[in-house]
Amino acid sequence: MRRMRNTIYVTSEDAWLRKDGANVVVEVEGRERGRAPLHMIDGVVSFGRAGASPSLLAACAEAGITVSHLDPNGRFLARVEGPRSGNVLLRRAQYRVADDAPRAALIVRGIVTAKTANQRAVLRRALRDHGERLGTDAVAGLSAAEARLTDIARRALVADDVDGLRGLEGEAAAQYFGVFRHLIRVDDPAFTFAGRSRRPPLDRINALLSFLYALLGHDCRSALEAHGLDPQVGYLHADRPGRASLALDLMEELRPVQADRLALSLVNRRQLGAEDFTVEETGGVRLTDEARKRVLVAWQERKREELRHPFLNETMPLGLVCHAQAQMLARHLRGDLDGYPAFVWK
Repeated sequence: MRRMRNTIYVTSEDAWLRKDGANVVVEVEGRERGRAPLHMIDGVVSFGRAGASPSLLAACAEAGITVSHLDPNGRFLARVEGPRSGNVLLRRAQYRVADDAPRAALIVRGIVTAKTANQRAVLRRALRDHGERLGTDAVAGLSAAEARLTDIARRALVADDVDGLRGLEGEAAAQYFGVFRHLIRVDDPAFTFAGRSRRPPLDRINALLSFLYALLGHDCRSALEAHGLDPQVGYLHADRPGRASLALDLMEELRPVQADRLALSLVNRRQLGAEDFTVEETGGVRLTDEARKRVLVAWQERKREELRHPFLNETMPLGLVCHAQAQMLARHLRGDLDGYPAFVWK
């Protein structure tokens, strides 16, 4: 199993990254703020206008370390990477399956079923742990949504076309986010949630979710590339220029477990407050710089939490699940596995 390495997150607008021997060094206003050995790094993610020296970018490319640039909200801007790795035969198999609707549907079926089951698990966990403290309307809404998600998962298990599965995924998302407000247990109107909004997020919960999804997307794309797959060509998400469709596919089954639960934890434990967000003149909402740093620390800590993978029956950090899923997808495409075993959280 792949060893879990660190990701460096650079949040200072005026930061400069450079190479010093076998280390990456982060400077702010000419003063060193941190350094780390290149062999311990999996990726570098910068928010805003941080710059990097050509020698560092070359060293990262040679070492297989991706350098991603995101805007302050976490929206992807650009990515610097070295030569593509992986077996050309694997990528050709990936493309053939993408053009073979019945085979693509088998993969999508697993993704949609697992995502729906994981959304249901988040609701069940809330009912089990906090049901006594939730209001009658909240319990009724969560219970009804849980039942609907169970029905959608069952229908997804027998669906045989991608378009139908996309419709079921959308139906599940509507049910899940329709009751998501009941999972927010702080009595603060600043954390009112009326549904998903993006580009830009229009409330604090959406801003936090979008930021965490951007982090998860970076990890999923890196995992796919590490195992020789092309992140641009997916199965659930249609091809679109500039969109990493397969990375979005891989994210789906992990969103509820890795991102949604962390967002709820940060808010419900009051690790984030209303003052940790900025409301822009255009109506968009984003995390403040200090809050972003706290979220990044919590993200790294959550990735270190261990769980037992239901298919592999191995204990691993949560942050390595995307690598395990990418590896099994590659094995399926090579013909080593009869199907793609999507991740179902228990």
